[in-house]
Amino acid sequence: MRHTMSAGIPKVAVPSTVHCDHLIRAEHGAQSDLANSLIENDEVFNFLGSVSNKYGIGFWKPGAGIIHQVVLENYAFPGGMMIGTDSHTPNAGGLGMIAIGVGGADAVDVMAGLPWELKMPKLIGVKLTGKMNGWTSAKDVILKLAGILTVKGGTGAIVEYFGEGCASFSATGKGTICNMGAEIGATTSIFPFDESMARYLESTDRADVADLARQVAEHLRADDEVIANPEEYYDQVIHIDLTSLEPHINGPFTPDRAMPISEFVQAVKQNNWPAELRVGLIGSCTNSSYEDMSRVAEIADYAAQQGLKTKSEFTITPGSEQVRATIERDGILAKLESVGGTVLANACGPCIGQWKRHDVQKGDRNSIITSFNRNFTSRNDGNPETHAFVASPETVIGFALTGDLTVDFTKQPINGIALNPPIGTELPQGGFVPDANGFIAPAEDGSAVQVVIAPDSNRLQKLEAFKAPNPEEYNNMPVLIKVKGKCTTDHISMAGPWLRFRGHLDNISNNMLIGAINYANDTANSVKNIFTGESTCPPWSTRTCMPWCMTS
Repeated sequence: MRHTMSAGIPKVAVPSTVHCDHLIRAEHGAQSDLANSLIENDEVFNFLGSVSNKYGIGFWKPGAGIIHQVVLENYAFPGGMMIGTDSHTPNAGGLGMIAIGVGGADAVDVMAGLPWELKMPKLIGVKLTGKMNGWTSAKDVILKLAGILTVKGGTGAIVEYFGEGCASFSATGKGTICNMGAEIGATTSIFPFDESMARYLESTDRADVADLARQVAEHLRADDEVIANPEEYYDQVIHIDLTSLEPHINGPFTPDRAMPISEFVQAVKQNNWPAELRVGLIGSCTNSSYEDMSRVAEIADYAAQQGLKTKSEFTITPGSEQVRATIERDGILAKLESVGGTVLANACGPCIGQWKRHDVQKGDRNSIITSFNRNFTSRNDGNPETHAFVASPETVIGFALTGDLTVDFTKQPINGIALNPPIGTELPQGGFVPDANGFIAPAEDGSAVQVVIAPDSNRLQKLEAFKAPNPEEYNNMPVLIKVKGKCTTDHISMAGPWLRFRGHLDNISNNMLIGAINYANDTANSVKNIFTGESTCPPWSTRTCMPWCMTS
């Protein structure tokens, strides 16, 4: 948004929205956590609201929901194209949309009316055959695929799903799969248009869009020739049989270490991972739909009737206020709470490190399992000894009820009680409860709107234009760091406590590359200062103001 202010435009050139989902820290529960965030981040929220109003940008208030769920409910549509400043923007592929995560500078170019360029991507076709059954869910497809392609196998590619198996998933299930395409490095992921998308559009008050999509349906799916001979049209083709697919658990410390549940419970023992499950967390932008919550509630309700409670701490993060209000009305929330669940705010929370834990100390070895998307070291709670595993919401509550990662709840009874695979409900029969207060439309003419940034703020800073580049700087430019292994956004610019400085370029720069492993010394947050020869953290070394580059 500070880029927008410096762009010299009176109003954005394309429909744009701002979503306040990253600054609500999970600690006690939804109500108090949101209230605390509104106080702690008042300066930032006021800035975002006023700058949105000035430049013609829709503003979704704190607590309205996570951007990707809100976009699916309100903006995504088959055949559209969208960019968003978050790596999980491809979630909208669940509604047949080309949705790509970009950096802030790219987004500002588009909002200012400039063209946006993308290197021609490869195409990876994923053929889905058979039909899901038992404990398997949409999440298990992408967990399986992550194990096949790894965190870099989709880099520079668009992943396109096809085959009769696509009909097994709801639109939100398809969104889950597309969402986690980010974890294989994919530019974006997309499903072909089908009636599940039309049903979702109709249930979210967009029946007219569903009708339009039906009229051009042949252009919103692969041609018959592609289906018949996919190897001729895709750079790579992967086949996944849904009928034989097991529930998967990925981790720890990376989302591409994939294991079916039958192997996972043995791997916990063999690798001496902490078997006691401390926390099970469901929700996030990846798995917070009505269907997700209804399936988990079905398991919870049966468990409660049999006298079971979760043996681990159990948290629920609704993806939006619309989802939260609807599952509260339909009794789903009460069922989740009946086994010991705690409802968190409609925000990213623990998924991006906005989580203040009280059950362990930093350095304590422990295990958590989530229905989130990423599980890199320290991501969720800042503790490098937290073994974080990623699974479906159904798998999360199953393990939360056992409290033990060595117990396969799909086969072994819990206190003599055998759990049954859930069926769930795709969409609420009574329709969704709309969020009447979460959105603020911008002024028609924002020229008189004042945007104030205090000069002494440590949270916000006006941007100054960079000096024009000097071609001579590229000669013999020193390498700050050669990154070893994974070099994701988590390694380049950690979230968690650093999010409070996102609006202050100088302060947020102090987290640059602190999570990256230096190839030269096999150590994180350690580089050699070329002037002094001493080892320092990357941000400190760069403040010599000498041009530098990095490689990985």
